[in-house]
Formats: sequence, C-alpha cells, structure tokens
Amino acid sequence: MLLSGPADQVTLVFEAPVTRADLRRMISAKQSVLAAAGLGPGGSVALCLAPSLTFVTNLLAAWRLGARAALLDHRLTPYEIDNALQRLAPQVVVTAKHVTGGPLRGFVEIEERVATYPGRPADTDHALIQLSSGSTGPSKVIARTAANLVEEVERYVKIGAGVPQGGERIVSLASMVHVLGLVGGLLYGLHAGAQLVVPARMTADGILSTVAAGPEPTTLLGVPFHIELLSSVQHPPKLSQLTGMTTGGELVRAEVYGGFVDRYGIRLGNMYGMTEVGVIATDLFGEHRPSLTPAPGLTVREEAGELLVSLPASPYLGLVDPARWADGWLHTKDAGSVDATTGRVRIHGRRDSQVSVGGLKVDLTEVEHTLAALPGVASAVVTFDKAIEAYVMLRDGATAAQVQERLAERLAGFKRPRVLKVVEQLPRTATGKLVRDRAALLAAAPAAATPVTIPGQRAGEDVTDGATDPVVPAPVKEGNHSR
Repeated sequence: MLLSGPADQVTLVFEAPVTRADLRRMISAKQSVLAAAGLGPGGSVALCLAPSLTFVTNLLAAWRLGARAALLDHRLTPYEIDNALQRLAPQVVVTAKHVTGGPLRGFVEIEERVATYPGRPADTDHALIQLSSGSTGPSKVIARTAANLVEEVERYVKIGAGVPQGGERIVSLASMVHVLGLVGGLLYGLHAGAQLVVPARMTADGILSTVAAGPEPTTLLGVPFHIELLSSVQHPPKLSQLTGMTTGGELVRAEVYGGFVDRYGIRLGNMYGMTEVGVIATDLFGEHRPSLTPAPGLTVREEAGELLVSLPASPYLGLVDPARWADGWLHTKDAGSVDATTGRVRIHGRRDSQVSVGGLKVDLTEVEHTLAALPGVASAVVTFDKAIEAYVMLRDGATAAQVQERLAERLAGFKRPRVLKVVEQLPRTATGKLVRDRAALLAAAPAAATPVTIPGQRAGEDVTDGATDPVVPAPVKEGNHSR
C-alpha cells in the first residue's frame, strides 16, 4: 500500500530527497533495531519523536513488524508523557536521544533512543493509537485498524480533484503525529506517488522558499494558522507551481479567506474531519463555502442539531461510551446541518457552544468570530461560565476598551462578553487549534491587572487586561484537520 513503486522515485524531502529504495532500506534497518528490543507481531510501541525522517522510518518499521504504534506529541512535558505511557502501556518506547534543530523548524535530525518499557502486547488488532488534541478538555485514546487507515487513504483517492496526484508535491505544514499530516500527507503521498516535502523552517519565508524549490505542481497542507501566517506577507513572490492550499481544523474566517485568495491567486480548500475518522467532508475549491461534501464512503446525518458520521466500530479504547458512539454512528459533538437535496454538510460550531444568557440563546462561535474579525484583534477565544468570557490577543496599539467599543457596534448586548482578558499568547493544542478549555485559558491569564472601565459596563462586570506566558509554545508548528 505504501512502499511499492519505482525504486528511484523521490517520495520524501527533508534535508535531502529520499527515494523509495532509500526509504525501504532505512525501514529495514529500523526493523532490526526494534526487533532487537523485543518488538514483534502483536507487539506495542510508543513513538515520541518530532517530525523527522526518523519518525517516518520508525513508524513504518513498527507496522512492517506487525506491531501497534502509539504516537505521542514530542512537545508534551515529561509528566504528560509519563501519564500517557502508563495509560497505553507499550512494550517499547522510542524517544530522541539527540536532536539537531531549533525553534521554528519544520523537521529535525534525530538520533533515537529505543528502550523497553514494562508494558504489554497489543490486546486489540489496532495498528495506530493517537490521543485526541484535547482542544475542549482531556484527550481521548483513539484507535484505528490497518483496514480503517487504508479506507481513509482510498477516500482521498476517490475525492480526486483538488487532491495532489502522482508526480505532484505536497508541502506539508501539518504534523505527522496528527491525522491530517499523517494520513492526508504522509500515507496518502506514499500511496499516490506524490512527493511529500516538509519545510526546514515554519516561517512564511521558509514555506514559500520550499514551494519555490521544485517545479512540480504543489499543494500546501495546513491549518488556518498557516493561512494567517502566509497572509502576513505583503508581496509574496509569483509561484506558478503553487496550485492551491487545503486547510483543516476550524473554518477559515471570511476576511482571512478572501485576503489569502486575493494575495496568492490560488484555490483555498477546506477539509472537515476528526482523529476518530480522518477526513469526513471537503470543499477543496471553495465552491460551496461554508458547506462541504461528505467524502466517498461516509454518511453524515443530523440528529437534534448534531452531526453524526457512519462508523462501524467504536474508535475508542476501553469502555464504549454511547454518548460518543452507538449503533454504527459516531457523535461528532459538532453542531451542524445536512442539506436534504445536495447532502452537503454545514458545520455551525461545537454543539456545546450554544449557551443561554437570560433565557436567550447565544452561539459562542458567532461571538468568537465577530470578536476575532475586529480591527486590532489578532486572535480570540470565547467561553461561558455563568457569563460570556473572552480571551484575546491584541495587535500593537489596540486596547481592551477599543475592542469592547467596536464589539458593541456589532453584537447585541446579551451576546457581548462580560469578562475580557488580554493575553500575550492564547494556548493552542499540538495541532495548532485554539484551546477552549477554561482552566487552560485561566492559566494563560492567572493574574488580573488593573480593571479597564468601559462606558456602559454594568456594575460587577469585569473587563481586565492581563498578560502572561502561553500555556504551550506559540503555534507556528503545524495543524491537523481533526479535533
């Protein structure tokens, strides 16, 4: 499925091009090392490696041995890694013994450490274990079989137009630890014969230089953060080989979408998916924005305002939660609708983003998008705890008072945040998505500064400026189209 093809075909580009023959040879060498550590058919291994050729070869070597691979994000703290290993109990753990690289790197050079761990063989037939991004709370343990992964790769093939073809390039800004970069980038690219290229530096200049480095038709794969990053380039170079960009994760705001398309003159497509399923629906040419067409082989339906996706088995390890999966249907927890005529899907936001304020329904997604679109606001997250709260990153020169004043012109009073905190960095998940867990947001702004007085603000309403270090590093790293 992944490794067949011409021996001299360049399939990966990190520091240097890697042919299929090179890749097969490297994987065979890794198989010997993992087998010497005790990994074999039915075994279990955890990989905690940054994006790298070492990550790719260890993952594929584990699969060729018939083992189950659990992927842990390399940016987790030692405490988080230890907790994850206790939950997953692998027999072998692969970590970085030595890393060459620095901040903003798209990939690094790694000398790995392969060690045994007091775990157990895989007790299921799953090939892949991933932890959900945890953007709205604690992460879940998600398991996928080889057949399920093959089905997703084939969905990409069947989608056709807008998906990179053999002989083309995918410049992936999405981490291979997460489902968009893993399946939509690495696995699909290997199968289709599309060259997967990872920029050496995840800066706007670094990304554009990577695109310019080859003549093949090129598609960018990333998340909305990368669109905003590239949109910051006032006069991007003419790149005739750049045919389009596909973004996963949250829906790109209209003004950001328009600005990117105008500046680069290429198609900007959107993809909706989850770690549990992979790609669910797409609109790769922006023809039906904000609606998307379900991917071939999947059925999406609406039930009580929530989107459900057909899935024959529960994707979660452990006890089956009927609130998440039941009778062949996965509850996405996303609010949405399905057009009865076209079958297209429209996502309205998280189902738990609907709150009641004084008996009136408020969609926090609407409030958040309105806030983020204001002049002076770089990014925003809106939550609810007895009242609507907003956490914002401001552009230079903007103030919280200005934000509240402008917001009053665009939103009814009952929709406007009663608490507004300014932070230097909003916490994001490892996939680059904004964290909406209130505890994490409060940790990003633990100390309230002097309250800002806003004309018309009711007594007892707190509008404060506070700044602190981010909970996680600034997200110039990657993305994934899944929660």
